[in-house]
Amino acid sequence: MNAPIHAKRFTRRQLLKMGAVSTASILTPALFTSCAVDPVTGQSEIVLLSKADEIALDRKQAPYQFSSDYGVVQDVQLNAYINRVGLEIAARSHRPQMPYSFRAVNAAYINAYALPGGSIAATRGILVELEDEAELAALLGHEIGHVNARHAAEAATKGTLANLLLAGATVATSAAGYGNAAGLVQQLGGMGTGALLAHYSRDNEREADALGMEYMTRAGYSPLGMIQLMEVLEKNGHRQPGAIELMFATHPMSRERLEWAEQAANTTYARFRSGAMNRERYMEHTRGLRRIKSAIEAMGKANSLLNRGKYGEADPLLAQALRVAPDDYTALVMRAKCQLGLKNTREAGRLALAATRVYPTEAQGHLVAAMSFFVEKKYNPAYKQFNRYDQLLPGNPEITFFKGLCLEGMGNRTKAARHYRAYLQRVRRGKNAGYAYNRLKTWGYIK
Repeated sequence: MNAPIHAKRFTRRQLLKMGAVSTASILTPALFTSCAVDPVTGQSEIVLLSKADEIALDRKQAPYQFSSDYGVVQDVQLNAYINRVGLEIAARSHRPQMPYSFRAVNAAYINAYALPGGSIAATRGILVELEDEAELAALLGHEIGHVNARHAAEAATKGTLANLLLAGATVATSAAGYGNAAGLVQQLGGMGTGALLAHYSRDNEREADALGMEYMTRAGYSPLGMIQLMEVLEKNGHRQPGAIELMFATHPMSRERLEWAEQAANTTYARFRSGAMNRERYMEHTRGLRRIKSAIEAMGKANSLLNRGKYGEADPLLAQALRVAPDDYTALVMRAKCQLGLKNTREAGRLALAATRVYPTEAQGHLVAAMSFFVEKKYNPAYKQFNRYDQLLPGNPEITFFKGLCLEGMGNRTKAARHYRAYLQRVRRGKNAGYAYNRLKTWGYIK
């Protein structure tokens, strides 16, 4: 058992040594290069990530990614439906043994993504744009294609994934002061997310398209679903580029991909054109989403503005969304962020707490509530909300730091010092690390 912090004294050298296990530890499996067989081509390849590494990274990062997208939708039947369709397609892929799982997430921007171990998600924003199950099958088949072709492992081998992971793990420590509370929430809530969502090359996308069409037709779907999916993406890219920008960042789109889908559907997969479309079944399962489609679209537009710090422009769109869907968790949290950015901390806290009542097991609402209380120097309720966030989504060292700040504000120096010490064991650089170190030194815990 470790002695309590007040019984220990540390030199600066000892403290830095303790912090040697930094964010780079995320990449420990990737330090050893191995030779593997490409599951799609059957050819040998040099990779940094084994199958076990892919699954481990997936399981570590998936909770953060889903929370950054405001959590998995609470519609159990919709998630079961999406998972059922996805598993039917994955069973016919080159890697059917991967631990696949499929779900809808609450984010309103237009996107879908796959983490390397088979965790796949589609946002509400894209689901309300699709018209039938064949389009859904094409979307999920494409993401399964990325997992099968091991595109994340390929990115790691090229060094891309390592750079993204390290950047994502340290981003929150570079925040300029606590005045921009909304910006801090965005950074803290997105801690390390996006790192595994590789920015795929056009060649990666072509391969995923080809594999997706192969898998969906094997499962009995018409290749027309892939054509329609490409048409949806191209149409929305022109109609609302801000709402679809992340989709194009992670999945480069081009007219060429649509033309390829049309050609493949008319040649290689022509015999499957009469396959299943299942429009009525898709419409039935997405009825709840379509009922609030205008709210989802408003949130999608606001998302781009929020990410650029344009809180005044985003807020009316979110107010509009809440008029349509008053209890929508995403709209409540997004508007709370806007109010925080507009310095209306009391309203931000009210909205955030309302969001936690709608979806108590999703972490972001608690984070926004915590930051709202923190800005108002209400350290006790802020600590409780930070602590709840930490329970729901453990592992973010920046939350440990902010809990320490709250404890310090409450006058509990001993517990604050323990949190600062724990933070410095994880993070060695940045403004927050400097603050924690100076506090420990000033209080006599470091010689």
